[in-house]
Amino acid sequence: MKKIEAIIKPFKLDEVKEALHEIGVSGITVTEAKGFGRQKGHTELYRGAEYVVDFLPKVKLEVVVTEGIAERVVEAIAAAAQTGRIGDGKIFVSPIESALRIRTGEKDDDAI
Repeated sequence: MKKIEAIIKPFKLDEVKEALHEIGVSGITVTEAKGFGRQKGHTELYRGAEYVVDFLPKVKLEVVVTEGIAERVVEAIAAAAQTGRIGDGKIFVSPIESALRIRTGEKDDDAI
């Protein structure tokens, strides 16, 4: 099993969700996040004063899938989230040792 974490622009969430649904991914976890990378924030004017916005709004998606579809999931997220501009985000893939569905007691691949 693989855990795929993606940090994307918030307005791309619906497109990414649809892309995942099309390839058969049934469950995702979404968290609102703030951060910066090479984008390094930007300056804004508020009531005549200029200030720096260091942390930009992002969305973090987490999905655990079988190894067989992990690469397709990464490709689907990348294609749906891409705008071609700085700050599109990142995707991380990690191995998952075990999974347990609390309600039924199913384990590993059966649990996801």
